[in-house]
Amino acid sequence: MKAHDGMYIGGAWRPAAGKDTVAVVNPADEQVIAHVPAGTAEDVDAAVRAARAAFPGWAATPPAERAALIGALRDVLAARKDEIAGTVTAELGSPLPMSQMVHAGVPVLVAGSYAELAATYAFEQRHGNSTVFLEPVGVVGAITPWNYPLHQIVAKVAPALAAGCTVVLKPAEDTPLTAQLFAEATEEAGLPAGVFNLVTGLGPVAGQALAEHEDVDLVSFTGSTAVGRQIGATAGGAIKRVALELGGKSANVILPSADLAKAVNVGIANVMSNSGQTCSAWTRMLVDAERYEEAVTLAAAAVAKYVPGERVGPLVNAKQQARVRGYIEKGIEEGARVVAGGPEAPLSTGYYVSPTVFADVTPEMTIAQEEIFGPVVSILKYEDEADALRIANGTVYGLAGAVWAADDAEAVAFARRMDTGQVDINGGRFNPLAPFGGYKQSGVGRELGEHGLAEYLQTKSLQF
Repeated sequence: MKAHDGMYIGGAWRPAAGKDTVAVVNPADEQVIAHVPAGTAEDVDAAVRAARAAFPGWAATPPAERAALIGALRDVLAARKDEIAGTVTAELGSPLPMSQMVHAGVPVLVAGSYAELAATYAFEQRHGNSTVFLEPVGVVGAITPWNYPLHQIVAKVAPALAAGCTVVLKPAEDTPLTAQLFAEATEEAGLPAGVFNLVTGLGPVAGQALAEHEDVDLVSFTGSTAVGRQIGATAGGAIKRVALELGGKSANVILPSADLAKAVNVGIANVMSNSGQTCSAWTRMLVDAERYEEAVTLAAAAVAKYVPGERVGPLVNAKQQARVRGYIEKGIEEGARVVAGGPEAPLSTGYYVSPTVFADVTPEMTIAQEEIFGPVVSILKYEDEADALRIANGTVYGLAGAVWAADDAEAVAFARRMDTGQVDINGGRFNPLAPFGGYKQSGVGRELGEHGLAEYLQTKSLQF
């Protein structure tokens, strides 16, 4: 694992404009493992200029050639999966099996899906007496979070490249080493100089400079709703397009006919994955009154299997650890019942939080309304299906969710009434071709599949 001391701009690693650096800390042992440059507005400007210069040539590259290069990028990521997994474990703290299967594995699937889409998508369409061309938006400013450091990069960069856009990436300051590996992969795959550019640094400096840059045509941001609101306001003032994938407070609705044990166990596993640092995690488990206490008992038993330092990694940094423990304390203060875990740190070293299950949670409680982003599950009781729907839809978010029932048709009927962008039916599997994104304050736009590609395209119609 090698940290670059420069920025990847215009197809080469260049010295940063300033001397400041950002320390990269292993959250499992709290040790500094590397330093990367803290980018400035000057670095961002250089990267955007490189992307702008490369744009005409890349936009004019036939889709089949773009597809071949994205396919080559996929192959490099697959070949380097062990190195990627080790790097994610070092800077995010994810247990190695999780890093191998999800953090390194899923981006290969997503990159592959866009290699295929770039080759088959109808960038020219006929509608009556008009020919419609779908053309690249231009230069994309991509700002990614730390929780899925490579997946979030690929989910933005791959469709942007497939569309014919060029990209400047500002990754999260907690996980920049994975982003540097991705930059190496783009070079190894043979992407033309300037098509992909990387600037590391802090969000309020490098991220803000990228979002505000007058020569960026679209800003794609994944992160908190608060920051997304600022980026949206900035983009609106400049009449600039945005794609925002923001917070979530997803409901795991277990209908009375469902297999309760299966639904509870899968639901707990969903939240504990990535230490709860998943915006689509089903953090609110909704159970009918008749089976409520049984569900609580099952959840407490299920969460006991997730041992910090073994099956559950640390949170990404000390600030996040303190934030999540604060939410646990708030839940206790507001009257929720702790049936597993609690606010005490489970280990003396590392940013660990005890996997926690709350019972007797009511919909208005803070832990039922706000995104915690940690290994914390709230179990809520509903009286009937209408009550369950009211609770499920009763937050400002609408990113994801789950519904369990005896058969898919019953679950689908409920899911169709949920105000959320993606719902898993009876434990449905991840699909890289399905659009992902939110309703309400969970964001604007979609990622993955054809819908994700469309975010980076604009239309031109010719009438004959």
